[in-house]
Amino acid sequence: MWLGVLPQVAPNYFSYALLRFEINIRASSILGFVGAGGLGYELKNAISWGLGKYDEAAAIFILLFVTIVVVDQISSLLRNRLTIMDGLRGTTRSTRISVQRFMQHKRFSSLVYPCAAAVYLGYIFFAFDLPGLAERARWENAQVLIRDSWSHKTHITRDNRTGNITAAIEGERKGLYPDEALPDWVTRAGRATEVDLGDGHTVTFLANNALTYEVPDFGTITTSVEGREVVTNLGDTPPDWVSVSSTRLAITTDRGRVTLTRNRTEVFRYFPGWELFFFTFESPYYGQSIFSILFGSRIDPVIPNISGAWRDFWGNEMWRHSDVAWAIGETILMAFLGTFGAALIALPLGFLSARRFSSNWSVHFALRRLFDFLRGVDGLIWTIALSRPFGPGPLTGALAILLTDIGNFGKLFREALENVETSQIDGVKATGANRVQVFRFGVIPQVAPVLMSQVLYSLESNVRSATIIGAISGGGIGLLLTQAIITQKDWEEVTYYILLIILMVSVMDSVSSKLRRLLIDGKTKVK
Repeated sequence: MWLGVLPQVAPNYFSYALLRFEINIRASSILGFVGAGGLGYELKNAISWGLGKYDEAAAIFILLFVTIVVVDQISSLLRNRLTIMDGLRGTTRSTRISVQRFMQHKRFSSLVYPCAAAVYLGYIFFAFDLPGLAERARWENAQVLIRDSWSHKTHITRDNRTGNITAAIEGERKGLYPDEALPDWVTRAGRATEVDLGDGHTVTFLANNALTYEVPDFGTITTSVEGREVVTNLGDTPPDWVSVSSTRLAITTDRGRVTLTRNRTEVFRYFPGWELFFFTFESPYYGQSIFSILFGSRIDPVIPNISGAWRDFWGNEMWRHSDVAWAIGETILMAFLGTFGAALIALPLGFLSARRFSSNWSVHFALRRLFDFLRGVDGLIWTIALSRPFGPGPLTGALAILLTDIGNFGKLFREALENVETSQIDGVKATGANRVQVFRFGVIPQVAPVLMSQVLYSLESNVRSATIIGAISGGGIGLLLTQAIITQKDWEEVTYYILLIILMVSVMDSVSSKLRRLLIDGKTKVK
C-alpha cells in the first residue's frame, strides 16, 4: 500500500486536503463572527464600526485572499513534486542510485511528517486551552437542551390581572387547550388551582397572586406579589436552583419550572414526545388511533378519513409541515443550480488555465487569481453582497454557491487536466481530429470520472451549505431553522429541522453515490 497504492493517489489526496484547508480558512473567518476568534472576530469588529471604517475590513479581506493564494501555491508545488516523483518511479531508466534516494526520502518522510503533526497537535492542546474547556462548559445548559430536543412542555399560566388560567403546549397560542379543558394533572378548587408536577412536587395557585410549591426533601416555598415586589419565605440565601429578585421569582427543578412576576404566574411540566406533531386540538382527528382513521367510520362527515387526516397533517399550523417541505425543496434547488451552473462555467475556464492546453502565461495567471478570489470569499459573504442587487430569495443563495464553486471547480478541473496522459491525446490527433475533437475524445474521457466525482461531492456539501446560506438569503430550511433558534422556541422544533437536514443530506449522498457508479463505472445497475 505504501509503495504501490499511495504514490498513485497522493497527488489527488493532497489536492483535496489542501482544497479543504482553503475552504476551512474561509469557514473559520465566518465562525469568528459568533465568537470563535481569529480574523473573523477582527472582521466583525471592523464592520461594526459602520460607514467610513471599512478600510480595516478591506485589509482583512485582502489578507484572507493572500492566504488563499499562498495555500494554492503550496498545493501546486506539492502536487508537482509528487507528480514528478511518480514519473521517475515509472520510468525504466531509473538507476539503483535514484531508487535508493527515493527509499531514503520515503523513510525521512515517514519520520518527519508524524513528528511535525505531533508538534502541531501539542501546540493546539495548549494554545486553545483544551484542559480548561471542561471547566468552562455549562453542563446544566446541555442537559436542558437535550431534554428539550425529545420532549415537550405544557405551560399552565395565570394572568395575575384577571385571574384567568390557560394551558398550552409550549406556551403557544396555536397549542392552546380548549376553554376550561385543562389537563387532568391540573385541578381547580374555587379560587385555588393545584398543579401536580409528579414525584410529590405540587404547585398551588392561591388568591391575591400568591402561590406555594411543595418540594420533597426541602419544604414549602411560599411567594406572593405585594404591591410591586415579589416576596418569598426563602430569606436572603435561597438555594442555587431558585432565582429571586424584587420583580421576579424562578424555581427550576427536575420536574419543571415555576416563574412569578407581577403580571403572570407560569408553571410548565415536561412530557416525552412531540405533542401536536400530527394534529392540533382543532382537528377532529386529534387523539384518534391510526386504526380508527384507516378502517373506522367517518370521523368528519364532510370528508373521508384519509383525505381529512392528510389535510390536517399537511396544514398543521404548529409544525408547518407543508412550509417545511417547500423549504427543503428550495434548499436542494439552491444547491443544484449553484453546483452544476458552476461546473458548466468552470470546465472551459479550466482548459484555459491549464498550462498543457493554453500557452498564454497571462491568461494562466489571471484565471488562477480569479479562482483564488472566488473561493477566497466565503459563500455567506457572497450572499450578503448579492442580496443588495437581487434581493432575498433562493436565487441569491444559488448565485452565492455558483460563485464560490467556480473558484473550487476551476482549481480542481485545472489540476485534473494537467494530469492527463498524452498517449490517448496523441492517438486522437493521429486520426486527423481537430482541437475540439481532441478535447472531446482525448481529454474529457480521462478526466470525466474525477470531474463527476468532484461535482457530486460538492453537491452533497452544498446541500449542507445551502441551509446556512438560506438563513441569510431568506430561503430554504435554513431560514426556518434560524427563526426557530432566534425566537428561542423549544428545541424539539429545532431538532425536527436538524433531523430533516440530516435525512436530506443522507438521501443526496445515496443518490450521488449511485450516480457516480452509473456515470463513472458505466453500470446500468447499482447493487
